[in-house]
Amino acid sequence: MGAPGAVLVMGVSGSGKSTVGALLASELGWKFYDADDYHPEENRMKMAKGIPLNDQDRIPWLCNLHDILLSDVASRQHVILACSALKKAYRDILIRGKDGAPPKCDDSVKEENPAEVELLVVHLSGSFEIISGRLLKRTGHFMPPELLQSQFDTLEPPSAPENFIQISVDKSLSEIIATIVESLK
Repeated sequence: MGAPGAVLVMGVSGSGKSTVGALLASELGWKFYDADDYHPEENRMKMAKGIPLNDQDRIPWLCNLHDILLSDVASRQHVILACSALKKAYRDILIRGKDGAPPKCDDSVKEENPAEVELLVVHLSGSFEIISGRLLKRTGHFMPPELLQSQFDTLEPPSAPENFIQISVDKSLSEIIATIVESLK
């Protein structure tokens, strides 16, 4: 099996997904997407009011992200996606699109051979205390620190058979990047 065509940098808000994803993409010369940039306005407004998103809010957003990944990977473009992807079901949608989602994601006809994105999941993990401290220092983001507990409550860390590595947010950025690059070899 070759190297995955896409890397998902996942974790709760404040774990460093966007920073790590952008640096990694720069290091590898890959395309970078921040999933937050693809939230519909309704989702942003909901989060800004301190209301956690539910599956109905997330599934169409995740299906859209899958389609973006699939399009790039199909054209031989390697990609990095920074996305919370807190539940295994969400990561399944990123890999399999509507076929990984509960019904209603896309009511169109199912394909005979659903296209999958070969994905390496990089889980940036850390304690509530460390990550909440980071969030309190962050300005200009639509995700308020009060929603962090709901993210920890929702989090389903990746496990076998998922293709994943887990990296502590206590490591330096250069150590985190080096660990990911090494795992892609």
